[in-house]
Amino acid sequence: MQVDQQPLSPVPRKEINEKTAWFKKRASRLLIYLILITFAVINAYPIVWMILNSFKSGQEFALNPFGLPTEWVWTNYVDAWFTANINTYFFNSVFVGGVAVILTVLFGALASYFLARFQFRGQKVLYSFFILGLLVPIHATLVPMFILMQNIGLLDTRLALIFPYIAFNLSITIFLLTSFMKSFPHEIEESAVMDGAGVFKIFWSIILPMTRPVLATVIIINFINNWNEFSFALVLINDDLLRTLPLGLANFAGQHSTNYTAQMAALTIVLVPTILFYLFMEKQIVEGMTQGAVKG
Repeated sequence: MQVDQQPLSPVPRKEINEKTAWFKKRASRLLIYLILITFAVINAYPIVWMILNSFKSGQEFALNPFGLPTEWVWTNYVDAWFTANINTYFFNSVFVGGVAVILTVLFGALASYFLARFQFRGQKVLYSFFILGLLVPIHATLVPMFILMQNIGLLDTRLALIFPYIAFNLSITIFLLTSFMKSFPHEIEESAVMDGAGVFKIFWSIILPMTRPVLATVIIINFINNWNEFSFALVLINDDLLRTLPLGLANFAGQHSTNYTAQMAALTIVLVPTILFYLFMEKQIVEGMTQGAVKG
């Protein structure tokens, strides 16, 4: 008895292409996730290592710096609080950094508005002058800044830190805000002018709210720069009641030894406001990145 054998029908080429594209998409997405996870682990490991070692005794840290603490020493945070004088230095850092951030963003936004939305003689020269500030190293200005503050009587005052913080952060602030404001269509201002709005009304009510995403980025950059700044605080402030947190962290290094565990506890305390501030501004940062991607 003969059985008729039907030839197998070939798989359509379209279906093969769809499966191949699906596998490629999944593989590329998996590769991206692996890269991002690896990058996150590499960046998070030093922070986790620092926090774990802040709960160890000095002897345990010396014998086993990469293991988990066998006994959690909470007194390191008490020692760190008083040794670094965090109670006083924390307020100084918040006050000086906060005032400097507010004034830097305010002046930077006004300057960026006129540089990005108006045409006038010397516009490019003025913009280049601000951008050149990115190339000036802080350490090259320490001695002139000290002499200047001494001559105008601001040495050992909070203004001695606020003014340099504003000056050195204006360049990056104007650079980012000007680039973002240039992408706005001019029809927005034309409509506002027809409704009777003036220059500053347009700035406060229209342009500034539209720059909220990049403002979040600028605020975080300025806050971190001011929060971690050490050189100006060391040179311009001698009064112990006006010192900032980075100077307090230097108190752990003695002439012959360093209390590393207490220092890591202090660093953890100092790191918490930065993380909380970043988490608070996370939504605006993501929004700014997505808007920038669409405009680009």
